[in-house]
Amino acid sequence: MPQAERAWSPVRLPLALGGASTLRAKRSAYTAVPLGYALPASSSAGHQQPPKNKHVATMQHNPVRGIFYLCMGVLVFSLQDAIIKQVSGAYALTEVVFIRSCVAAPILLTLVWRESGWRALFASHLGTLVLRATVMFGAYAAYYMAFPALPLADAVALYFTVPLFVTALAGPMLGERNGWPVWAAVLLGFVGVMVMLQPGTGLFNPAALLSLLAAVFYGLAMLMARKHGSSLSAAVMGFYQNAVFLVGAGLVALLLHLLGIEHAVHPSIAFVVRSWSVPTLFDGLLIGLCGVVASAGIMLLTSAYRVARASTVTPFEYTGILWAPLWGFLFFDEVPRATTVAGAAVIVVAGLIALRMAKSDTESETPSAIDLPDQALVETGCSARGNPP
Repeated sequence: MPQAERAWSPVRLPLALGGASTLRAKRSAYTAVPLGYALPASSSAGHQQPPKNKHVATMQHNPVRGIFYLCMGVLVFSLQDAIIKQVSGAYALTEVVFIRSCVAAPILLTLVWRESGWRALFASHLGTLVLRATVMFGAYAAYYMAFPALPLADAVALYFTVPLFVTALAGPMLGERNGWPVWAAVLLGFVGVMVMLQPGTGLFNPAALLSLLAAVFYGLAMLMARKHGSSLSAAVMGFYQNAVFLVGAGLVALLLHLLGIEHAVHPSIAFVVRSWSVPTLFDGLLIGLCGVVASAGIMLLTSAYRVARASTVTPFEYTGILWAPLWGFLFFDEVPRATTVAGAAVIVVAGLIALRMAKSDTESETPSAIDLPDQALVETGCSARGNPP
């Protein structure tokens, strides 16, 4: 396997959190020709031979538009987090995910039909798809469970540690090596986590561990995509992931009902075990809106990675940390603590350092590939913000 495919780089791993995903959007931004091939101009001489360097792709680069699209996509996905936190005190998480997935299903079917045709649904990698989607189901269950017990800014900022966990796990899982500057950035990021968590003090909330657990699960899903990359389209990946979320939510709700578990003291646990109820018209529209919001986010993120280089727009995915405290203040009267602001700042700095160091390493090894997404991750629709559609 070429070195360019073997080395993981955070530059190729968008950091925004959250519904269908950024790299899944990246996958849709590329044409059906092999990665690195430019579409030849029509010529009477017949078919032209592709360039020898498969890592060179002809892409437009409009950084202003790309940054605008990406920031708007991150903003759209942040609204989804606020909606789920809003309904977390009255409805069950399984009900929210179930309704959201039902709304998303026809949208995804339409995307599959437009992108690949119905035959693409009969995937040859069904086992890998289901396994990875199951891991992501656990990631998002943990992520959403943190919302009722934590300020929105804390839950989102802690989840931004996904790239740090990916870096730490890439060695034992994939045998990849990172230089000491990257590891120093990882350690710096976890210092920021400790600043936010304040372990050993009366301010520590165990629900914060749910956001970190979600980051670990999502990191595992990313590495599974890296290890078991396939040629499936983004829409097909989204369809199967949405199906697993729909079935998983229904099965968990049925199991809890059969066991008679309907009440819990801790708000995070109560969000899961609460029995289903018919939502009001307003709440039902809010929950269903999540599927539409995710679809809009996909289009914006797709546009971002279509019109600009990944290394240009990826750092702006950290703007998600700006929206979370704003929605927390406007909708939930949450004022971020000083430790939250300081810890989030450290996490952002650590992530940007890791991006820069990984970019430098990649440039020294494969300079022509730095602005191209990692092929395995792109083809399997992986991202750090990847809320299912």
